[in-house]
Amino acid sequence: MAKFSVKDLAINGKKVFVRVDFNVPFDEDMKITDDTRIRSSLPTIKYILEQGGIPVIASHLGRPKGKVNPKMSLAPVARRLTELLHRKVIFASDCVGDEVKKLAKGLKQGDILLLENTRFHPEEKNNDPNFSRELASLADFYVNDAFGSAHRAHASVAGIASYFDEPACGFLMEKEIEYLEDTLKNPQRPLLAIIGGAKVSTKIGVIKNLLNNVDNLVIGGGMCFTFYKAKGYNIGKSLCEDEFIDVAKELLDNTKIYLPVDVLIARAPEQGNLIENVDASVIPDDYCGVDIGEKAKQDIVEFIKKAKTIVWNGPMGIFEIDDFSKGTEAVANAVADATAGGAISIVGGGDTVAALSKFDLRDKVSHASTGGGASLEYLEGKELPGIKILKEK
Repeated sequence: MAKFSVKDLAINGKKVFVRVDFNVPFDEDMKITDDTRIRSSLPTIKYILEQGGIPVIASHLGRPKGKVNPKMSLAPVARRLTELLHRKVIFASDCVGDEVKKLAKGLKQGDILLLENTRFHPEEKNNDPNFSRELASLADFYVNDAFGSAHRAHASVAGIASYFDEPACGFLMEKEIEYLEDTLKNPQRPLLAIIGGAKVSTKIGVIKNLLNNVDNLVIGGGMCFTFYKAKGYNIGKSLCEDEFIDVAKELLDNTKIYLPVDVLIARAPEQGNLIENVDASVIPDDYCGVDIGEKAKQDIVEFIKKAKTIVWNGPMGIFEIDDFSKGTEAVANAVADATAGGAISIVGGGDTVAALSKFDLRDKVSHASTGGGASLEYLEGKELPGIKILKEK
């Protein structure tokens, strides 16, 4: 591990500013519908408490655009964290200001303080140095456990770290770096990448970067149709980004790329529509592609069986609709089977992890990344601000 870890800090009796990613989903009644992100940072928070440290926890939630929005308050998160830790979590009504300083100053060992949404202040996204300094004044050490926000150069993610001598990573961040960096730099081979999702535009950088390292790269999902059009195929009413056709043509010259040979089509992307399995080159004008086809499923499963390291980002079809979820399910099951057989599997992206959860396979892969945008930028080879600022060992 090249970065300083929370384990390297002398935190007994000290306050530790912990940046987490508690950007969790809510229903209309302000009840948390998925607490995975909260649970993911529990090991770091518990460790700090066990070592006699005092956690001062910060996170963003949603996109309040620099204004206070009661619907994006972290108050429900404080209640859920209290339940999960079996001890009272003190909730601050803001993340900076005199009242917050007073609360932080009065903390003693065993206490836990959760700050209000950092994005209620425009200075957070602007990475304002004065705002960063105010946040830093609340603690003696800084620990970043928010991989999901590591690609953001925000005050509580990047700016704050410059006010500490030993900015360190928490256990979740450590695990993310270990899998994404170490595994990709020194993979067991063959290394297979499976890249899906709706748009080519969001994945071009990932595909180009991974082609330098992988043995095979499978393309699936809605982005397929831009590649099919680049090959001169008729794609009917399928999703297509015409401005990326030339880029798709260039990429198709690479022999490492596998494009599904057949697709599932429907008249409309809705449950209950009549579906057909057709060759990818002959999609009728009044149909649209909704999933990979039967032959493509078999081909991709064979790639997975042979792989020793698998990186998967993006579903194979509109998996949220049961009729169009079979391709994604087949890939998910094959990746789980390969993992059970000793392969290393790294799954990233919100939709892909949601698909794993839908098929009860989230715990059957080596690592399900908590950061959608962050994992994508990492796979692109970009340096993430929230990781760059951590102290090197």
